[in-house]
Amino acid sequence: MKKNVFFTALLLGFFCSCGLSTANNQGEEIHETENRQRVLLSTSHGDITIELYNETPLHRDNFLKLAEEGFYDGTLFHRVIKDFMIQGGDPHSRDAEPGERLGVGGPGYTIPAEFVQGKFHHKGAVAAARQGDQANPRKESSGSQFYIVQGRIVPSQELDMIEQRAGKAFSNEQRLAYTTEGGVPHLDDEYTVFGRVIKGMEVIDRIASLQTDGANRPLEDVSVTMTIVQ
Repeated sequence: MKKNVFFTALLLGFFCSCGLSTANNQGEEIHETENRQRVLLSTSHGDITIELYNETPLHRDNFLKLAEEGFYDGTLFHRVIKDFMIQGGDPHSRDAEPGERLGVGGPGYTIPAEFVQGKFHHKGAVAAARQGDQANPRKESSGSQFYIVQGRIVPSQELDMIEQRAGKAFSNEQRLAYTTEGGVPHLDDEYTVFGRVIKGMEVIDRIASLQTDGANRPLEDVSVTMTIVQ
């Protein structure tokens, strides 16, 4: 049986803890880092610029390769959840019929996980989708599907609970980001974070707020075209 690429049990953690406000730094441009490749995502709701981390070279190089080949052009953000994330990269979403179930497509390969200390699910993080742990115990990433974190402000008490439940410790940097800008902390060290938004976070907020069907697909198709800008 085919399985949607992304969240299984981890998604439950989001729904059990949702309901607080999102970050309020909409429209701000984050200073890009020198020597990092950037990709422009053009959508009907505006442009998003992301930079890719050199610390995750397998994901960086694969994303650039697919973008350069036009693999992503015409695909949809096929799964969006307000205060959580927007997901794209399924080649089956290109020219998909309204209501068609999406989320199982890819280029036919996976990418080994690249968990890097200091790269976490803050607002604007770009990460790789994947199948759940039962089918994918090595947490290997989809070859093409990705998501961009919208997230929400997370109080310190909730971070304490996640630490106790998952047996992990958040750094001071993570705590500051999650309690002031927002994110989805329960996904850290579960999905590979390989980039971040440096311009256009307000576009993610607009897309995440669209009306969706029962499978979290927007009723309005949001297609993307990618251009490598550095």
